[in-house]
Amino acid sequence: MKVRQISVFLENRSGRLASVLKEIGRAGVNIRALSLADTSDFGILRLIVDDVDKGVQALKSTGHTVSLTEVLAVEVPDRPGGLAGILDALSAAGLNVEYMYAFVCRATDKAVVVFRFEDVDAAIAALKKAGISVLPAETVYSL
Repeated sequence: MKVRQISVFLENRSGRLASVLKEIGRAGVNIRALSLADTSDFGILRLIVDDVDKGVQALKSTGHTVSLTEVLAVEVPDRPGGLAGILDALSAAGLNVEYMYAFVCRATDKAVVVFRFEDVDAAIAALKKAGISVLPAETVYSL
């Protein structure tokens, strides 16, 4: 159920994002979801890809600063209030969301939200207890 996310440290200057995405493409790795957070000096690009090991290898071999983080991908009803219900369940379990980002998969009637928690195992247990679907990594990598 845990999904491996690639995080890439980027200097905030022209061409750095393009460089990372070109390397991922050259390696034949397909991006499933991404998030970019930045400050005036640097950014962190977070990627869910179809072949994590290949993506990490391609980026490290070209000098990019890369780390792996475990996250969860949760199915969210694609309707008003769908995400609020999931956040209520997490709050009731005393879990704090460190960050999140979303994407919609039109193959289903659900959206997918990627969550980062300090305690991923506790989050899995709380979500399951609330009847919320946590997607297996293999499903996320192939969306």
